[in-house]
Amino acid sequence: MHIKELDYDLPEELIAQQPIEPRDHARLLVCDRATRTHQHRRFYELPELLTPGDLLIANDTSVINARLRGRKPTGGKVEVLLVRQLDPLTWQALVGGRNVQEVIFDEATGLSASVIAREEGPLATLRFSAPIEPHLDRLGEVPLPPYIHERLRDPQRYQTVYARVAGSVAAPTAGLHFTPTLIERLREKGIGFAFVTLHVGLDTFKPIETETVEAHVIHQEWCELSEETAALIEATRRAGRRVIAVGTTSARVLETWGTAREADPNLRAFRGYTGLYITPGYRWKVADALITNFHLPRSTLLAMIGSFMSMEFMRQSYALAIQERYRFYSFGDAMLIL
Repeated sequence: MHIKELDYDLPEELIAQQPIEPRDHARLLVCDRATRTHQHRRFYELPELLTPGDLLIANDTSVINARLRGRKPTGGKVEVLLVRQLDPLTWQALVGGRNVQEVIFDEATGLSASVIAREEGPLATLRFSAPIEPHLDRLGEVPLPPYIHERLRDPQRYQTVYARVAGSVAAPTAGLHFTPTLIERLREKGIGFAFVTLHVGLDTFKPIETETVEAHVIHQEWCELSEETAALIEATRRAGRRVIAVGTTSARVLETWGTAREADPNLRAFRGYTGLYITPGYRWKVADALITNFHLPRSTLLAMIGSFMSMEFMRQSYALAIQERYRFYSFGDAMLIL
């Protein structure tokens, strides 16, 4: 598929700069794949749109303060965005600045990092003088996407209310719409709520730059699906109910697990790295429905949505959302694809 198939024109004013309050008052475009119809709803209406026995699977990763500011020994400023931890002292990171070999982050403690390898563009491997995690709350900042130009008034609004496993450099944004009250209402109706973990990494910031979508190489991200969640999925399937992925990250974990189970039907849990790249033509194995925000043109996430709902229906849905002035991207509105 040519990359132009993932293009669309979005008025800049539809890129949400601040999250809506309360969280669950975002608009929700309901897209029915069977009838090719739409409904315009609000996120807090989700319990009325699902069926008792359905199971929501959300990503419980937590965003770390991955953006760091430091200086070279000669005094030049350096900005670092941590991407993935390789061992207790070593991280992949995006490093801004020319000819950076060493970065000093904290004069008082002597915390610094050396560039031990260079990869594509600004991507590098850093080795820290001491583990960086204990210092992130003090030295780091929440790494908001580059299309958000306003300062976030409350950093917790870039975390889901159920975030608990630290490790992401970007939020699983479909989950930002949930509140504790909404989750309780879902459970009261008999709708299950379970978790997987995927630490969001470099591909959140990396557009598809190849001429064909399939030629793009996706980066690995760490994920986990527990035996408890696997048992809930299996019980949901036996009851003839739906497994609903909350966001593309949850969908990627579910489909990674489903793919692994095709090779080993006795596999229960899954823990490790996934390089699964879902593009149109992929055969979905686990997710029956999907909650997601609106994604950037030429992104791997848009390719995944095109795979799930068909490229034609996706284009119709995005055109309708633009026409109806939905808010786009991380702090924007949501879709429920049934």
